[in-house]
Amino acid sequence: MDKYMHSSSVDIWLSRLLHAGGEGSLDRLLPSISTSLSPRKRTTSQCKSEPPLLRTSKRTIYTAGRPPWYNEHGTQSKEAFVIGLCGGSASGKTTVARKIIEALDVPWVVLLSMDSFYKVLTAEQQLLAANNDYNFDHPDAFDFSLLVHTLRKLKQGKSVKIPVYDFNTHGRQKEWKTVYGASVIIFEGIMSFADKELLKLLDMKIFVDTDSDIRLVRRLRRDITERGRDIEGVIKQYNKFVKPAFEQYIEPTMRLADIVVPRGGGNMVAIDLIVQHVHSQLEERKLRWDMAALASAHQAQPLPQTLSVLESTPQVRGMHTIIRNKETSRDEFIFYSKRLMRLLIERARSFLPSQVHIVQTPQGEDYEGRTFHGKRITGVSILRAGETMEPALRAVCKDVRIGKILIQTNQDTGEPELHYLRLPKDISEDHVILMDCTVSTGAAAMMAIRVLLDHDAQEDKILLVSLLMAEMGVHSVAYAFPQVKIITTAVDKKVNDLFHIIPGIGNFGDRYFGTDAPPDWSDDDMDEPSC
Repeated sequence: MDKYMHSSSVDIWLSRLLHAGGEGSLDRLLPSISTSLSPRKRTTSQCKSEPPLLRTSKRTIYTAGRPPWYNEHGTQSKEAFVIGLCGGSASGKTTVARKIIEALDVPWVVLLSMDSFYKVLTAEQQLLAANNDYNFDHPDAFDFSLLVHTLRKLKQGKSVKIPVYDFNTHGRQKEWKTVYGASVIIFEGIMSFADKELLKLLDMKIFVDTDSDIRLVRRLRRDITERGRDIEGVIKQYNKFVKPAFEQYIEPTMRLADIVVPRGGGNMVAIDLIVQHVHSQLEERKLRWDMAALASAHQAQPLPQTLSVLESTPQVRGMHTIIRNKETSRDEFIFYSKRLMRLLIERARSFLPSQVHIVQTPQGEDYEGRTFHGKRITGVSILRAGETMEPALRAVCKDVRIGKILIQTNQDTGEPELHYLRLPKDISEDHVILMDCTVSTGAAAMMAIRVLLDHDAQEDKILLVSLLMAEMGVHSVAYAFPQVKIITTAVDKKVNDLFHIIPGIGNFGDRYFGTDAPPDWSDDDMDEPSC
């Protein structure tokens, strides 16, 4: 068959499939379907809620979250590697993307689909779409300004909101999806190469070239089974819009591609070549988290002015004596830790802005007091140990909003990695109290602060509170984020070769929750959240 068929050819071909050789001829290509009109199913650009990961035969690949995207000084590291996948409708772009991801074997990747960036249709356009008379395969159907803005932020490692497009209502759902940049970003869509600004963001451009007959069969299967459309409507749309758009807008962009992949996801030779190139690029961009350099960078330096240490009164010293003692029972450890936490949060509260507020006493006299001068207070705990400080915060700050961050250290690279995040909406004007029980190198705390900044929190409105910190961690955080206020009950001078605080307190989370620490635990390691 010709690679590109005329409209009449399509009709003849389908007629033969439908009538010659009986119904079984079409059944080989398409699932059992009805040619009568059926109600369209609710279908979105992310059709169902899925966990933010992709499981392959080798490993679990995280598709939400990210690796460290900054260096030990808190500044931006090299940008993510962006692969653009272009090709006709149903050419197998998503299959190629998944094959690349599995072969790359990197832990952090973002999949971004152009389907999420369709424009919201007007009432008039809605009527056209209902009759298969709206052209979804034209460049004007996409919101390129939002797409370029989103991909640029992703490439920089920042958080973005991705619209969820509903193909039933031809509009965007109220709730958008939050994602982050990663080691690799794969962006796929029929118009991936159609915008000059978009092209500038792509480090590698791949065109998936699949025979038009195969693409038509796949589109029939998808639109009939997944979107509840009838055969006549699909063919009408294909002849009127899809095929002409491919010939006018999509096929000509093949010349812009660095690599053309014939036959789509089945072409493992082409995919292997792509993976080899991406691996070499990632090796050049690799960030090596140098703990030794971090440890020696601030030796013999005075403690920063942004640090506030709770006065070492006999009471505070006595509580430290109890919780540092390895013989202390779990009940006593929890009791005295909670007492210290309450004092720590009260101390942190004193650094929040206040203003004069005059009230009248029961005796009818005016009293000149003070009240909090700010929009809101939000607490964010670094799981899991930081979660133990939440009751103290709630006891001190009424109606405080709480968020959670899970950061773990990659045992192979020593790098902190973000695995879980839940923040209240709109923290841009909030004063944020970031809670972690111990800070040794400062790696986890630095990453948590970067996450807050990427969600538009203001650096001078962030307070990092911790029961115990090492000087190394204090210097690292203060150097990277000089406007963040640091409050703790004690600072120990040393960190050993395993990055444990010396003399330290042990693994706070394990002592508090009664679990056993692994032999290679670190004070900055955060385990799964306790439930």
